[in-house]
Amino acid sequence: MAKPLVGITMGDPLGIGPEVVVKALGDPALRGSARFVIYGDNELLLAAADRANVHPTWFRSSIDHARDGSMVLGDLTVIDYGVASTLGSTHEPSKLGGLASKTFVEEAITDALRPSGDPRRLDAIVTAPISKESWSMAGFRWPGHTELFAARTKAKRQAMAFVSPRLKVVLATTHVPLMELRNLLTIGRVHEPIVLGHEMCLELGIAKPKIAVCGLNPHAGENGLFGDEEIRVIRPAIDLARSHGIDVHGPFSGDTIFIDAAAGSWDLVVAMYHDQGLIPVKLLGWDKAVNVTLGLPLVRTSPDHGTAFGIAGRNQASEGSMKAAIELAVRLTAQRAVPRGGAAVSG
Repeated sequence: MAKPLVGITMGDPLGIGPEVVVKALGDPALRGSARFVIYGDNELLLAAADRANVHPTWFRSSIDHARDGSMVLGDLTVIDYGVASTLGSTHEPSKLGGLASKTFVEEAITDALRPSGDPRRLDAIVTAPISKESWSMAGFRWPGHTELFAARTKAKRQAMAFVSPRLKVVLATTHVPLMELRNLLTIGRVHEPIVLGHEMCLELGIAKPKIAVCGLNPHAGENGLFGDEEIRVIRPAIDLARSHGIDVHGPFSGDTIFIDAAAGSWDLVVAMYHDQGLIPVKLLGWDKAVNVTLGLPLVRTSPDHGTAFGIAGRNQASEGSMKAAIELAVRLTAQRAVPRGGAAVSG
């Protein structure tokens, strides 16, 4: 099989995106696992490479050549948007950073949605961190990458998942205020991440996934004493998934279930809200955790950290999570090309 073509968006140009991308692709083994297209700025990538003592191995293409169809892809190509000269020297949220990072990801999505057989069609996208504040300053109201990808690909269902060495977690809700959870949780909204998480586990080679579902309230509601969402919403969603043959159990108290999952008793945990799932993932898998958007017609991963403006430009950022995100994108792309029990899918 030909090597997959993986797009990497540089993220906010004033954050640590340029640094972690350059450092991750400084690994020859990782570079050799796929062909890569970086959507970003050549000058910023070169500066990051110089600080990290990484030898630049990429071919530069101007954005004009990329847009007029004359770009020739190599094994590692940078599409240079030339934004460095427009940015200030201060590493902080900015309108220009938001405009640039939004452009990078929009054009990567466009390339991923090209027709089968198009040489520019991406097999996967790995996104470096964006600043939601920068996107807001630029006039964009997207809560984050996940929602943008779902809208642009017209995904009928989607979920945010996290894969780390000790925990795999899927969220029932993502970037929403905590006080709105009661009105957002429905049976379908809990059932969907269970199903998508089950499918992800199968793709990762787990033949019979065991899934645990968190409750929303303390002690999973204590049979209605501390809230009735477990009775009204979460248990019916679990029962529905079980009727479809999924090995799922709960709801369990969020303060204990992750201990059992980290010990190997569960293959996946479905959390009800962002911090319920992300705190244990980041605590146990910092620098190795990967964000995966489930339910899309393409593979999309990202490192499990933000722009880290405070250390940007200082060669202090670790590339561990970005490297893991690229590795997982390549792995999932290969897995999707070979159906379970079948041969590789052509095209």
